[in-house]
Amino acid sequence: MAEEHLDVLTKSGHKTGISKPRGYVHRDGDYHRAVHMWIFAENTQQLLLQRRADCKDSWPGLWDISSAGHISAGDSSLVTARRELQEELGIVLPKDAFEMIFIFLQECVINDGKYINNEFNDVYLVTTLDPIPLEAFTLQETEVSAVKYISYEEYRSLLAKEDPDYVPYDVNGQYGRLFDIIEQRYKENTVARSLALQKQLHRYASVSLNAELTGVTDADREALVLIVKAATIMDEIFNLQVWYSNPVLRDWLKEHADASELDKLKWMYYVINKSPWSCLDEDEAFLTTADSAIKLLPEATQQVTGWKGLEYRAAFPMLKPPGANFYPPDMDKKEFELWKDSLTKDKQDATGFFNVIKRHSEFGLESFLSNDTADVTNRFVDSTYDLCIVPFSQEYNPFLKKAAELLCKAGDLTSSSSLKRLLHSKANAFLSNDYYDSDIAWMELDSKLDVTIGPYETYEDALYGYKATFEAFIGVRDDKATAQLKLFGDNLRILEQNLPMDSMYKSEDVIAAPIRVIQLLYNAGDVKGPQTVAFNLPNDERIVNDRGTSMVMLKNVSEAKFKHILQPISDVCITKEQQELVDFESFFTHTICHECCHGIGPHTITLPNGQKSTVRLELQELHSALEEAKADIVGLWALRFLICQDLLSKSLLKSMYISFLAGCFRSVRFGLQEAHGKGQALQFNWLYDKGAFILHPDETFSVDFSRVEGAVESLSREILTIQAKGDKEAANLLLQKYGKMTQPLKIALQKLEKIQVPVDIAPIFPIANKILE
Repeated sequence: MAEEHLDVLTKSGHKTGISKPRGYVHRDGDYHRAVHMWIFAENTQQLLLQRRADCKDSWPGLWDISSAGHISAGDSSLVTARRELQEELGIVLPKDAFEMIFIFLQECVINDGKYINNEFNDVYLVTTLDPIPLEAFTLQETEVSAVKYISYEEYRSLLAKEDPDYVPYDVNGQYGRLFDIIEQRYKENTVARSLALQKQLHRYASVSLNAELTGVTDADREALVLIVKAATIMDEIFNLQVWYSNPVLRDWLKEHADASELDKLKWMYYVINKSPWSCLDEDEAFLTTADSAIKLLPEATQQVTGWKGLEYRAAFPMLKPPGANFYPPDMDKKEFELWKDSLTKDKQDATGFFNVIKRHSEFGLESFLSNDTADVTNRFVDSTYDLCIVPFSQEYNPFLKKAAELLCKAGDLTSSSSLKRLLHSKANAFLSNDYYDSDIAWMELDSKLDVTIGPYETYEDALYGYKATFEAFIGVRDDKATAQLKLFGDNLRILEQNLPMDSMYKSEDVIAAPIRVIQLLYNAGDVKGPQTVAFNLPNDERIVNDRGTSMVMLKNVSEAKFKHILQPISDVCITKEQQELVDFESFFTHTICHECCHGIGPHTITLPNGQKSTVRLELQELHSALEEAKADIVGLWALRFLICQDLLSKSLLKSMYISFLAGCFRSVRFGLQEAHGKGQALQFNWLYDKGAFILHPDETFSVDFSRVEGAVESLSREILTIQAKGDKEAANLLLQKYGKMTQPLKIALQKLEKIQVPVDIAPIFPIANKILE
């Protein structure tokens, strides 16, 4: 049998592209990867240990981790963890049982210098309810001679004393985190945790959003019932897109919400965030795997008389995975890039909006563990690499099939021909995975009942910004407000030609952006945390280049945010002399201009080497924050331009800058992990640095009107030029320098914290709730 080969890593843990036999790796002290799996029984607070077989070349006969193993060359971490557990202990577990808790670098020399171990270990925790009966294990004799459970506190004590019967780990160093994590989870103060959750919840003002249905035909009201039901399915898909164990966590929290006051608070805050990570706290986890669903898996081990089987907690990591559930959790960027570059042109869907990336080995392992030989279809396969593409239409098929049926029926009912076209084409797109026609139909929608449904925004993909999440916005068009806004869409071409950037980067093909103003009556899917006041879609560059974009403004959401958030922020943070200039008109008008400005500036670009690309592809994970900053700051520039052309009232000139300043504090409170928050921090700090914003001794702020116009124009030029060049390095430097929490921002946020101004709204939808009842 050929000796196992391992990938050789650099000292910082990156692949060198070289692999060597395992024996040579340990002889030469090469850095490599392995997995550690700890099985923890929460009811007894015990860890499972294995005694290493006497024939092992390292630490023979000593008690060690529940299960561990090298990651073979070309293999992935999670697949290895699952396989090792099955091979060494006879335990077959799905991927949602494994929680990656940290990476541990072990550097040691044993066996008289003959065995050098420089190992990056991915440390996983599997949380079971009770200890697994010892007779349920099937031990691999060449690896494991025995297993036992031991209290985690006793085990920590034995390691601290360097007991000779146990493989040594420094519990005061990196490996102490294992014990700290367990202790924090199970020795928490329930009262303190309830108070913390209450404080987090109070940052959202609960607001009822109604829409006047007068003018909506009876046929459209019938269709509305089915559309709202289809929208709820976007929630189900989005839950799964966030993380693979997220749907079962949601169901568990809902089912147990009445068990205690703490359980009720967990559920209430989960509903706002749609995940265990808090949007307003830089995605810090407010739940742990200890709060998660309990799943019974009788077939996980050998059956034991009188024992119903293994019960485990569906796991999720404490750190929000940047790739969400769009990519394998153990995939790194280098692996993705090498695979992507190997794909033939007709399969260059790796960076597409409407698919997920999976592992062949995961499908293979599932088949191996379940003895299933099911055919793997509709995947772009390349045997050299472990990654493959699965279209949304396949990945979310049961959900999309159901949503398509509802939209088809709604399309048959509606009295609006353009809404009928949208609903039918969207239903087809859900099943075909081709969204082009349905997005064109959405842009041409001319109906009292306004519907946006499908995969659009890419914020959740923090790894690359490629993959789209499902969402739905249903509202009633405000005809009067819509008519008033035609000015903005009609002037996009003029704005493009006058943008503060070199003419060589300007587009001749800007198309007027239609704007629809609606009163929102329901939203679903990717609408977690802070609520959007507007959106500019689609994001598909093919359509942006061919047809431009369309905008939807959510007027009742804007009004609620102005009343509950922006006005109170202004009262606290803006100097008395300038407070009266903060008004809804300037806030709403800038929001419109922000959305318009997503449609101008660089999108499809030519790189210095002459190659065609897009800003999104070149800036990758930095694109969202920079694009939001661009839309904001160029929106301010555009308002001034339109005022100077006598197309808008001069009364806006000062109020728009003051309202923007107050709005900076509103958006930065979303957190700097969020694209709008990071983009807003960049703008505030640039304008403050240029003297356009002034901090006074009484800790209030004002705008210096003599400097603000120049500062707005210089930042607009900076961002537009970075985008036009596709210069990721420059984007990174700009965001690192300015997209951070500075002292002036901290001063403002502390003041708002003291008087507890809400950070955002949590909408309630009476009309939709009545339908869903």
